[in-house]
Amino acid sequence: MSPVMQSREQAMQRLAEDQERADRLPGLMRSVSRAQSELEAARGQGASAEEVRHHGLELDTALTEAMRAAYAKERILVGSKGYTDRIHRRKRLAKPAVRRATEEAEKLLTAREDHRLHGIQRIPRNTY
Repeated sequence: MSPVMQSREQAMQRLAEDQERADRLPGLMRSVSRAQSELEAARGQGASAEEVRHHGLELDTALTEAMRAAYAKERILVGSKGYTDRIHRRKRLAKPAVRRATEEAEKLLTAREDHRLHGIQRIPRNTY
């Protein structure tokens, strides 16, 4: 099999994987919202540091999965040729629908990084 055919097959396989991931985006966004609500509720109820940390880590996981799905959605909009042809990818990234998908993914990335810096409860070490 020629290298070009291999790369096309690989691109189609990656596109299918990205399609599965992108299809989960609405559910993942709901899980982000739910995790954020649980974290805020735990903080508001004066929960222990371990419980707040647990909810913070759940939110981090939800944000990470949602961000990955949003970037998969961007790649879906670019199309299978975008996996192998960087010029095609650059041209498609300028389309309004793709730009909106990119903005959504970058907002999730920013939210995740902000949460990692400021939102996860630190637990002091026990010294014996």
